[in-house]
Amino acid sequence: MTRGPEGPPPDDSSRPAEQVFRGIGVSPGIAIGPVVVLDPRGMRLPPRRIAADAVPAEVARLASALAAAAAEGAQAEAEARERLGPQYAEILAAHAAMIGDPQLAADARERIERRRISAEHAVIEVLEGLAGRLEGLSDSHLAARAADVRDIEARIVDQLAGARAPSFQDDLAAPSVVLAHDLTPSDAAQLDPRKVLGFATEAGGRASHTAIVAAALEIPAVAGAGTLLGHARSARLAVVDGESGLIVLDPAPATLDRYRAAAEARTARFRTLSEEAALPAVTLDGVEVGLHANIEFVDEAAACARWGAAGIGLYRTEFLYLRSTAPPTEEEQFAAYAEAVRSLQGRPVVIRTLDLGADKLASHVGGIGAEANPALGLRSLRYSLRRPEVFRTQIRAVLRAAALGDVRILLPMVTTLDELRRARDLIGEVAAALRAEGTPHREAPPLGAMVEVPATALMADRFAKEVDFFSIGTNDLIQYTLAVDRTNEAVADLYSAADPAVLRLIARVVEAAAARGIPCAVCGSMGGELLYTTFLLGLGVRELSMAPHQIPEVRRLIRGVSLEQARAIAAEALTLDTAREVVALLEDALRPAPTGAPAG
Repeated sequence: MTRGPEGPPPDDSSRPAEQVFRGIGVSPGIAIGPVVVLDPRGMRLPPRRIAADAVPAEVARLASALAAAAAEGAQAEAEARERLGPQYAEILAAHAAMIGDPQLAADARERIERRRISAEHAVIEVLEGLAGRLEGLSDSHLAARAADVRDIEARIVDQLAGARAPSFQDDLAAPSVVLAHDLTPSDAAQLDPRKVLGFATEAGGRASHTAIVAAALEIPAVAGAGTLLGHARSARLAVVDGESGLIVLDPAPATLDRYRAAAEARTARFRTLSEEAALPAVTLDGVEVGLHANIEFVDEAAACARWGAAGIGLYRTEFLYLRSTAPPTEEEQFAAYAEAVRSLQGRPVVIRTLDLGADKLASHVGGIGAEANPALGLRSLRYSLRRPEVFRTQIRAVLRAAALGDVRILLPMVTTLDELRRARDLIGEVAAALRAEGTPHREAPPLGAMVEVPATALMADRFAKEVDFFSIGTNDLIQYTLAVDRTNEAVADLYSAADPAVLRLIARVVEAAAARGIPCAVCGSMGGELLYTTFLLGLGVRELSMAPHQIPEVRRLIRGVSLEQARAIAAEALTLDTAREVVALLEDALRPAPTGAPAG
């Protein structure tokens, strides 16, 4: 999707030179607009301004936060002295003393009064300046103290932020392009597409949850752009190209004209594709493929209808949890699920149960310590089984919504048959309780397992006997098969859906499903990538689920290929040794694809 409008670039002799940065395109489209840079704590740079009459209140906020942070630091020191001894306590004592330093208060107050900036930014400016000077020292011991300064900074800013830090979106003068080190999935979920035309981050990768949210909101985005922010603070205008993975700061007039033309062409192409939404996704030899939509938010259901989705293949429910500091109630969940079911008017809705880890849910549950490696820890179905009260609440809402239409339950990150059976038993207990209460519900909707870990793929023949369908989550399957963190830009080049090991696991799952006669969908990123569509058809996949805006181009490709072609490509791909060879094969197969859809 093309984001706009954008204002004309400044036309003067001081125009900064164009700078181009390369990252990973994670949400397609072209965004052109004024730049907003966020600091690592998510606050807008340059600093948020305050009105003259707000200065006294801001100074009072500063004093209160410094006092509270000092008290918190003193408490931390006392606890450390008792638990760890005086050596560690002295470090925290130094922190508390620095927070109480009159010079810190004076320097921050001076910035508030003279420059009329928020207390948060005043504290950050003072302490980041100090941290930067320390990092520049030749004495490594002193340079390492920069981390202490930033710890103090975080403690004070947290006090100032209170329950909710002000959003940079609150005071944007115009729709803008956002540049940040990173955005959490919950940060991304709060983005308003009317205010944020596109964004780029230094960290992250194609399969991160932040990227998934960006695609859901149809906001062009680039991740993994390295040292972008060091050059961006003085930029006036930016282009974010979510397809090629490029960010252009202060584009030259010719560059700007080229991107505007590309944006208009993309809009025209999608206008044509939208006219084909009513056409079935049928191959040249008459094989129909179900194209379903992945959604995060209920209001995406309108996009499902617009692009001709056959249903919702993956309703990611975790964003109901991320949008609040308290877990959603049964009624809140039921309202969201029911709205999605009603909006699909009889088409299937696959609701995935909570797919988050304890690291993301700490504010809801408490009592769960930090995990050294959350990706391999207490997450997804493991978490739901460990916290059955959370799981039961969600299942109650799902079973009630299932009474309104074709609802199917999908369990994430199933690893063992024992987990599957325990989950199925809990669902049965919830259904029995609803039946005893006389609450309308569906007794036993179809139950599916996500195939996201090699253990499940290797046991697919056994799982196929106990579930009603499979849905292959390729993002995590790639991560766990190749031992590559899908959000780590440093190893992004190793994360490849085309790796032969991944392809063979997918083939094994599809074969097991076919042998048992149950459906097998692909709902991860591969499901919406044109490069893999023909390969997946050739394996025997007949259901693909993807971001709604990806459906039109996947439909057009399917309508121009025969199953015979697809089977030959899949068979050859499975004989190859490297991801590079697979990609070359699949790219070659795409080249002769017709540019127009056959008559339907």
